[in-house]
Amino acid sequence: MKKQITILMLLFAFTAQAQVMANRFFYELTYKPKKDSAKLQNVMTVLDIVPGKSVYQDYIIVEQDSVRRIAAKKLERDFNFDKMMNSVVNPKFTYRVSKEYPSMKSTYQDAISMKVFGYDEQLKFDWKILPERQKIEEYNTQKATVDFGGRKWTAWFSTDIPFSDGPYKFSGLPGLIVKIEDAEKNYSWLLKGNKTVEVISADEELEKKASQYGLSTKVSIIPKEKFEKAYQNYKADPLAEARPMMSNKEVMNMKLPGSEMTMAEMLKKAEKMANEMFNSNNNPIEIQ
Repeated sequence: MKKQITILMLLFAFTAQAQVMANRFFYELTYKPKKDSAKLQNVMTVLDIVPGKSVYQDYIIVEQDSVRRIAAKKLERDFNFDKMMNSVVNPKFTYRVSKEYPSMKSTYQDAISMKVFGYDEQLKFDWKILPERQKIEEYNTQKATVDFGGRKWTAWFSTDIPFSDGPYKFSGLPGLIVKIEDAEKNYSWLLKGNKTVEVISADEELEKKASQYGLSTKVSIIPKEKFEKAYQNYKADPLAEARPMMSNKEVMNMKLPGSEMTMAEMLKKAEKMANEMFNSNNNPIEIQ
C-alpha cells in the first residue's frame, strides 16, 4: 500500500549512514502500463555501481533522500501523519534490483504489505551480438539481441563504458547497455547521462526503527515462485495483514497523530490507493 511504502521510505532515513562513491547512470524508462492501451509513461531510473555490486531503482527513491531524512527526524520527534504523508512523493515503482560483481547474481526485492521480500537469480542471458553500430546520444554502441521474460529484446551497448551491466536485470554484454527495448516497445530504457555521486548505505539501526512502527525493512529472501504467489495474494487483498486488528472497534476509531483521520478511514483509503496502483499496470516487464 502506498502509505506503507511511504513509511518504509521515511524509515530509510533514520539510520546512521556509511557513505560510498558510486557511478550513477540515469536511464529514462518509457513504458506501456496497460497492455490494451497505447498510452505511454516516462520515469527516470538509476543504476548505481559501487564496489562489488550495482543497484537499479526508481530515481524518486534516491532523489528525495534529503527530504526523507528531514521528514524522518520530524516523524521520530513528533509523529504527524498528515505532514508525513505530504512530505514524500511516491515512486512509480518500488522494486529494486541489485547485482553482485563479478558473479552477476541478481536479487529482486519489493515491499509486500508490511515486509520486504526478495528472490535471487543467476541469470544467463544468451546474447547474440550483431555487427551493426550506432551513435546513441554521445555513446558509440553496438547491437545485440536476446529473448528474456517472454519478450524479444534489442540492446545497444558501449564498450567505452566498461561495465557488463544495464537497467533492471539485464547484464552480460561487453560494455554498459545504453539502450534496450522489446520488439513491441512495451518497455524501453535509454541512458541519458551519468555522474559520480556519494550514496548512503544503511545499517542495522534501520530495522530497529522500523520495528517500532510494526514494519520490517529486512529483505527476506524466498524462492521466486513463493515471492510471486505472495505478491499475487497481496494484490488480491492488500489489507490481509491488517484484518485481525480491524475487528477492534476501539483501535479503528482512534485518530491518527496530527490528523482527523481515524485508523479505519486510513485503512479504507490505503486499500483504495493500493487497488488503483495495482489496476493501473497490468503489463509487467516479464510476462513468463
